[in-house]
Amino acid sequence: MSEERYVFDCEWYDAAASLIRKYQLTFYAKDSTIEMFDVKSRRLFLKRSEYAPVTLEKIYIGATLCIHGRQLKICDYADVFTSRVFEERKSRTLALIKPDCYNHIGKIIEIIQNDSGLTIGKLQMLKMDRAFAQEQYSEHKGKPFYDNLISFMTSDVCVAMELIGKNAVSTWRSLMGPTNTQKAQEDAPNSIRARFGTDGTRNAVHGSDSSMSAARELELFFGKRKIPTTAIFNNCTLCVIKPHCIGKMGEIVDRILGEGFEISAMKLWNLPKNMVEEFLEVYRGILPEYHDLVEELSSGSCLVCEVRQENAVESFRKLVGPIDPEIAQHLRPTTIRAKYGINRVENAVHCTDLPEDGLLEVEYFFNILYNKGTVI
Repeated sequence: MSEERYVFDCEWYDAAASLIRKYQLTFYAKDSTIEMFDVKSRRLFLKRSEYAPVTLEKIYIGATLCIHGRQLKICDYADVFTSRVFEERKSRTLALIKPDCYNHIGKIIEIIQNDSGLTIGKLQMLKMDRAFAQEQYSEHKGKPFYDNLISFMTSDVCVAMELIGKNAVSTWRSLMGPTNTQKAQEDAPNSIRARFGTDGTRNAVHGSDSSMSAARELELFFGKRKIPTTAIFNNCTLCVIKPHCIGKMGEIVDRILGEGFEISAMKLWNLPKNMVEEFLEVYRGILPEYHDLVEELSSGSCLVCEVRQENAVESFRKLVGPIDPEIAQHLRPTTIRAKYGINRVENAVHCTDLPEDGLLEVEYFFNILYNKGTVI
């Protein structure tokens, strides 16, 4: 029998040449090895080899993979077999954390990461205006609860997520529970709506009800439309949950909110190496781990947050802990780096060092990069 393999059409933007280079990426399921073929030159670019950062869970249409310093975007399936298998395994749905559950954002993300078997492909905090909410809930127009629903959904920030996995729509709807909170508490007491909802409108979360609805809603939230940032740009500091720790981002977000900080903006980013180098330029020649820090931050998805509180930079640094997790474990054992850090490079989160840099770092992500629209 032929060996099971999955083949994808990928693109890499070569910044030096200002060209988009096309490759075919092959993933061999038996031993999780990869191979790359240069489409233009019609020759092998990377021979079959092990590459631990690329796993089957991280591969789906629209994903960005960092392979030996190149960020490849998966654009399409390259053969019928791959398409058939992945359309079943990697279906998508919209998940929306509603305004009433702001304080439970971290807990809900944690439930998704630990209990659903689904992958969070995209994530962004936003605040709907009335027109946006009316478009999102157009199917309910004319129903008795419609005006109340629109007013509620525009009252404060939401968090939108693209969830990817097998039977994503039904899996997420099962995790949410029945629409009415009281019914959820009776029929599915461990569901998200039973735990965090209040009634039929303030019921914690929303999910697409079909694959067709999922496609429409994901295009609305993550398509070409420019959604304004929720960043406030005052009394703020920056938090970046690093790629090695992204599987624990729900726990870390919950810890930040639980300590009384406000998270006023958040977005899941895949950062090109040149942007990471630009952001970390201040550490070049100062930290011996500079190049390793660049590789880590550009190696996969990271969650970037604007965190606010009085004296935000100083108070948040106390929660994060020393840059070296080993030191943190001895001197500040309750800090984020003490719990989730591994070493000085994989130390769970980046946070702003100096009070005067808090606003500058937040603006770099939520003003400069956000408005460029070039980063996923």
